[in-house]
Amino acid sequence: MQESLGISISNQVIKYAKVTKNNDQLDVASFGIKFYDNIENDIQQIISETNSKNIPICINTSNEKVNYFSIFNLLSKNDTRKTIQTEYESMCADNHMNPNAYEGRYLIVGDITNKDRNKVIYYTVGKTDLEERVATFRDKKITSITPMSASICNIVEAKKGENIMIVNIDEKTTITTILNQRVYNIDMLEMGMQEIIEKINERENSYSKAYEACKNTTIYTMETTATDDANNKYLPFIMPTLFNITQELRKIKDTYTKIDKIYLTGLATAINNIELYFQEYFKESRCEILKPYFATNNARINIKDYIEVNNAIALAMEGLNYGLKDLNFRSSNWKEDLNTLLHSDVKSLGKGSKGKSKPSFKIDTNMGGPLKPTEQWLVRGSVTVVMIVIVYSVCSIFLGNQINSKIAQTQDVIKDTNSQLSLVQSDEQKVTEKTAEYEAITSRLENASSEIESKRGRKNEIPTLLNQIVYIIPKNVQITSIDNNEVTSGNETKQHIVITAQSRQYEQLAYFKASIENNGYLTSVTSTEGTKNGEYVVVTIEGDLP
Repeated sequence: MQESLGISISNQVIKYAKVTKNNDQLDVASFGIKFYDNIENDIQQIISETNSKNIPICINTSNEKVNYFSIFNLLSKNDTRKTIQTEYESMCADNHMNPNAYEGRYLIVGDITNKDRNKVIYYTVGKTDLEERVATFRDKKITSITPMSASICNIVEAKKGENIMIVNIDEKTTITTILNQRVYNIDMLEMGMQEIIEKINERENSYSKAYEACKNTTIYTMETTATDDANNKYLPFIMPTLFNITQELRKIKDTYTKIDKIYLTGLATAINNIELYFQEYFKESRCEILKPYFATNNARINIKDYIEVNNAIALAMEGLNYGLKDLNFRSSNWKEDLNTLLHSDVKSLGKGSKGKSKPSFKIDTNMGGPLKPTEQWLVRGSVTVVMIVIVYSVCSIFLGNQINSKIAQTQDVIKDTNSQLSLVQSDEQKVTEKTAEYEAITSRLENASSEIESKRGRKNEIPTLLNQIVYIIPKNVQITSIDNNEVTSGNETKQHIVITAQSRQYEQLAYFKASIENNGYLTSVTSTEGTKNGEYVVVTIEGDLP
């Protein structure tokens, strides 16, 4: 009998289920939900309570992201891999991501919109997130780390030609679209049960009580009758999120010609009548709660008891050779692989997801025959030595490859770091150049502003001066011209006024010049000697504005 433990971890919640396989019969041996405070202690407690220390443990990834690439479907396997890697690196460059900081896994499906191309569903998970997730299990045997949006397909038995959607409303919401038994699209919504439980938790001050409140809540639809039920007081916190999910789901569903079934799973299935609520929005499809396909005809199992741990059941099936192996983010451990190889003595390693037995093998060193006991021991010793040499050689080659791989990764990181430093230096130089340019522009603006203000001041200086001297100018003196000139003496700039005046009497002009100087209208006042111009005497009076 094979056994596997699935553990689904989300914010504040751990779901677990231990699944057994006896021949082709699957069964859920134990299951449950925990709202954790100390995740490591709770996980160790779950492993101990389910007696799962020495069996495969399958867990989900965290903070995974999904991207899509389009490639030609006639590429060779090697060219396909290179093209996908190029697309991934291009995507990282566009999003300012370090490709060496992430692990990637992908699926390839035919593009229903273009027969000449394939669609690549590319999952990325941060290496730090993977390390933190594994670290919570200490030294336990982790068989698989897979995205929940893909593993949930393990408990669905899709029929040929049938199109279905799996809406997993858990911490967040993921929508897995399966077209004709193939995973075709993964959509992720930020909304989900986390925002509902957080709102109720503000009232109940307990995540477990908030979840119980959801379990006691009933959604009343057109097919049911509303009653005055005090347990439904949290419906105002629940319905807006569910409504938003249905609207986003409709947008996604409308991109396909036909969806036969919509399966609901996750923590939200604890809310009574949720499938009827979704059915009202999607009348053309059949909406129902997702139940593990192997349990529907088993009278011994109360399906309602572990629908809420569907995620954990689906993960556990990864350890029983079900699921999409290409999406396993578990790093290969050569010690475990070697240990499995050396201890293999089985006729069948179990059936895969399609029911086909994997090839069997048996290592047998019993030579038998007419050989003498001494000869038999010599032959066996020789075979043992050869096996040790082979194992040592394989391990040496493997370790050498691993070391070279790590060196190459280190060089890639160094190269990427140097590239980033070069970009930083380039940006710093550009900032410095722009700063100098802006300072020069600011200086020119300040000078221009000063000059404009100066010109505005000079514009009013002549009228002001004329208003002053109108009171002191003798009756018989005429001003024929007045000029305002800017002169610089040393570091000082002054406004130099030149007045041309005329009169029939020179004494009047002298009096005018003396009045200007005495009243302080101009400083450093000088005048030319009078020159005769017909019957008028003309003088030029100069001075600086104070």
